[in-house]
Amino acid sequence: MRRRLRRASSDIFTNKRNTSHLKQTKRMEIPSFNSLIEKSIIDNWDKDALTDFKGATLQYHDVARKIEKLHIMFESSGVVKGDKIALCGRNSASWAVAFLATLTYGAVAVPILHEFTADQIHNIVNHSEAKLLFVGDYVATIIDQTKMPNLEGIIYIPDYSLVISRTDKLTYAREHLNEMFGKKYPKYFRKEHVHYHREENPEELALINYTSGTTGFSKGVMIPYRALWSNYDFAITVIAKKIKKGDNVISILPMAHMYGMAFEFLFEFLYGCHVFYLTRVPSPAIIAAAFAEVKPAIIIAVPLVIEKIIRKKVFPKIQNNRMRLLLNMPIVSKKVNEKIRQQVTNAFGGNFYEIIVGGAAFNQEVEQFLKRIEFPYTVGYGATECAPIICYADYQEFVPGSCGKPVVHMEVKIDSPDPENVPGEILARGLNVMLGYFKNEEATAQALDEDGWYHTGDLGLMDANGNVFIKGRSKNMLLGASGQNIYPEEIEDKLNSLAMVNESVVVQRGEKLVGLVHPDYDEAATMRLNDADLENIMEQNRQELNATQPPYCRLSAIEIVREEFEKTPKKSIKRYLYK
Repeated sequence: MRRRLRRASSDIFTNKRNTSHLKQTKRMEIPSFNSLIEKSIIDNWDKDALTDFKGATLQYHDVARKIEKLHIMFESSGVVKGDKIALCGRNSASWAVAFLATLTYGAVAVPILHEFTADQIHNIVNHSEAKLLFVGDYVATIIDQTKMPNLEGIIYIPDYSLVISRTDKLTYAREHLNEMFGKKYPKYFRKEHVHYHREENPEELALINYTSGTTGFSKGVMIPYRALWSNYDFAITVIAKKIKKGDNVISILPMAHMYGMAFEFLFEFLYGCHVFYLTRVPSPAIIAAAFAEVKPAIIIAVPLVIEKIIRKKVFPKIQNNRMRLLLNMPIVSKKVNEKIRQQVTNAFGGNFYEIIVGGAAFNQEVEQFLKRIEFPYTVGYGATECAPIICYADYQEFVPGSCGKPVVHMEVKIDSPDPENVPGEILARGLNVMLGYFKNEEATAQALDEDGWYHTGDLGLMDANGNVFIKGRSKNMLLGASGQNIYPEEIEDKLNSLAMVNESVVVQRGEKLVGLVHPDYDEAATMRLNDADLENIMEQNRQELNATQPPYCRLSAIEIVREEFEKTPKKSIKRYLYK
């Protein structure tokens, strides 16, 4: 029997599934996360904080000033603690400031991937009950304000101007913002003026991060402050030992996803680093140019980013007859590998401690190559529901093929009678785990059990030393080229509703998505359609489907499968049989 969640007035969910967090929280003193933001700003007042690559730089005091102006605007327009504020735009310094301003005011941030379709953005804004929406330049052109009737205003991220205001208070606040700021701070804004909202307890809701954008599958992951702090504490424990305050870091992954937010933004900002934003589509050429100029101290990425750069910048130089000959000569192969390792290191700026890869497994060819040259990389494991980190190991301790060991404040177990040899579901418990899914008790009950274990939906093994090995994704999630989560069931759901489609499976081949479709042959026979007719219909279906999808969810082709897909006793398609 499922236990019903109790909702507090502040929209914080507490339930018996989460008691482990509460017990752990009581055993240890968890500092206020917002107080850490405040401390970092004060301590690093005159240091560089956020830079738009090839653009302007904000120092920590500039960030504080902009946060204060946004706070004045929030307060004057009637935003109260606990209100939801959504943000949707490409990574930029202005996006980061708006996010920090939201948290430090005591509002709940709702980051939305800018690559979502307009309908997906509308759905999330409405579902989250957002009061304000910050939008980037691209998003501003695709959304329809009439589809988000409960918004009080839409704010343009680059300069915080109003795209639309539905209240006189918001209009007045924005028009008189500089005047109000000047009255509040008649001389100048100083360190001692920086005072931010302190969360009342670590269980307070900080943000809602949506795993998907469509109505049927949309799940808003409720991240409490303790999970933000716990991920930061992990980074302090392991990463801070390898980099220095003031070091440069490039933000490649979308901040609207927890991986990029936690480890390319929040940790670095709190630690006193200098974060660079690409502010544009992160193509291999742009990323390579940024690495060369910024020389980041640590690199956080998904496999495809690393693979593209290696294939473009490194492989052409070493995949020739002379190099192959040298590598086959035992006496010189070690020195050759050292030179190659230096080339690869230089391709990523030449100044990093390690590259941390997450989200998916490496291409085997690339991983074998990196192992051979003894390149400093490691693979971590996480989930949005854990904000995000679950497992990690330093590259010097990393076991190839694994995704590290459970991190500080987290425990992991394999739901299997023999966890070392028989794959079972990976379960995680600890301070990183979410409160639940926003306004979705059923999904929460499925994901969090009575003992506080989060059921990841991933299959894995764990060796005697605690290293975790992922053996399959029972959740079926795919990973886009820039780290976007792709849920094939969502695409299939829409595909199955189109003409002559009986059932379908969406698979990933390299960077492309392909739809495998078993047509409705009975209907085809009735309509006297031949194979060529069916192929034409499927191409029309593909175009119709793609028009409703963000770029990373579009199908490159539809392939017709003549036989029905093989199924389990529960009539689920055996997805692993189809590639």
